[in-house]
Amino acid sequence: MAYIPSIYSKLFIQRGAGLATIALSGVGVGIGMIFSSLLEAVSRNPSSTKSLFNYAILGFALTEAIALFTIMIVFLLMA
Repeated sequence: MAYIPSIYSKLFIQRGAGLATIALSGVGVGIGMIFSSLLEAVSRNPSSTKSLFNYAILGFALTEAIALFTIMIVFLLMA
């Protein structure tokens, strides 16, 4: 017997997708904190700019990966 989704299951899927996008606001805050800390650290010690920038880019990439995984989950839920 084939599974026939009801209107309620579609509603719950849409609510789940909406709740999953809340993580995107956390990603924005995280990226802002990374670069604000980078600016503060560079202003305290300008000679370590290159190494600090490399760590900031790594943190940015890992934080942005959370956003990409969230978007992927939302698309999978809505499919």
